[in-house]
Amino acid sequence: MSAHENHLPPHVVIVGGGFAGLWATRALARDDVRITLIDRRNHHLFQPLLYQVATAGLSAPDIAAPLRHILRRQRNVEVRLGEVTGIDTGAHRVSLAGGGDLDYDYLLLASGATHAYFGNDNWAAHAPGLKTLDDALGIRRRLLLAFEHAEATDDPAERAAWLNFAVVGGGPTGVELAGTLAEIARHTLKNEFRHIDPAEAKVRLVEAGPRVLASFPESLSEKARRQLESLGVEVMTGRAVEDIDADGYTLGRSGPGSDSNRDRERVAARTVLWAAGVAASPLGALLDAPRDRAGRVQVEADLSVPGHPDVFVAGDLASVQQNGKPVPGVAPAAKQMGACVAKAIRARIAGQKAPAFRYRDMGNLATIGRMAAVVDLHGVKLSGLVAWWFWLWVHVLFLIGFRNRLVVLINWAWAYWSYQRHARIIFGRPDSVDASPPD
Repeated sequence: MSAHENHLPPHVVIVGGGFAGLWATRALARDDVRITLIDRRNHHLFQPLLYQVATAGLSAPDIAAPLRHILRRQRNVEVRLGEVTGIDTGAHRVSLAGGGDLDYDYLLLASGATHAYFGNDNWAAHAPGLKTLDDALGIRRRLLLAFEHAEATDDPAERAAWLNFAVVGGGPTGVELAGTLAEIARHTLKNEFRHIDPAEAKVRLVEAGPRVLASFPESLSEKARRQLESLGVEVMTGRAVEDIDADGYTLGRSGPGSDSNRDRERVAARTVLWAAGVAASPLGALLDAPRDRAGRVQVEADLSVPGHPDVFVAGDLASVQQNGKPVPGVAPAAKQMGACVAKAIRARIAGQKAPAFRYRDMGNLATIGRMAAVVDLHGVKLSGLVAWWFWLWVHVLFLIGFRNRLVVLINWAWAYWSYQRHARIIFGRPDSVDASPPD
């Protein structure tokens, strides 16, 4: 029985507490609706700074906040910790893991994206990606343990393998990880070991395409390459990873005219990080709706699912084209989608036509390392120190909560003057690289 038949306000079920889900929830704060926000985790995560947790610059609470705390004053919302396992669009119902159903009048799926290994899912165990706090804590553990293992061994070949680091994927996440890792090796860990010199660590960024930061103008891409190389990162473009295992990885050459046998290179490396691809959350497969090759749901102009005007998809799970190009999977786009869905639900309730989604491009930003970044603001191109300060200001501005902004500013100010990264704590058993990180 629907909410209307019960004379109750319409029930809006929102799946996912990321940017799209949270912004839709907050946009409906003054509407006469009942909202249930469902997420597998109890927190909202500021993903653009996730690499800082992975590289020990920030702690998890600095970039995350409990959803219940964020929404504590919004009386029309209930937060539910759980995982959606089924969607019955005919009955207007979602099923949760462990039992229990929720009826809805309007449904928004905003469950984000996961890692994509292009059909090589066995690589995941040896080359973790970065999407969640668990991922970040696990990567941080791997990075710090690599130096510890190098310090403990007397075998030169084994030591070299522990001090070989590779980041696969030359997008913003890969560039940020590689640049920060080089900074840790050359500055943060200086004089802390007795048998190794951390500055001898080799950090390699591998990109199958012709250049890093392909979404940026070519001039900024080249500046990013030069800034990475000045930090000590070896940038390899036009090289594709063909295999990854516990002992290292194999490179081939991508592009026309390449000879994979002649160009193949085997590299002994115990730490490989994956930043090369994403796939939509598997939740989209629960809908009877067309999806693209990455699993994203192809939606109508108002972000509703074709044939189901009461079901919406937003964020990284939605496949949206604008001016012949896909809308990028970035935080500003997800926020705008969430706000658009709120307007669409409001229009549906009022019996009006829902507005079409239009993405307002806010520009591209990527940080490379200490005092190095690139910024593209609709033709205004910045790089180096000015770009770094702009990048810092934007990211601090959009953090959730005053405490988060203050803590991040203090930590970054300390890191700027001291080169130190305060979160260099290894949790779990020291003899296991793959131990599960703490909650």
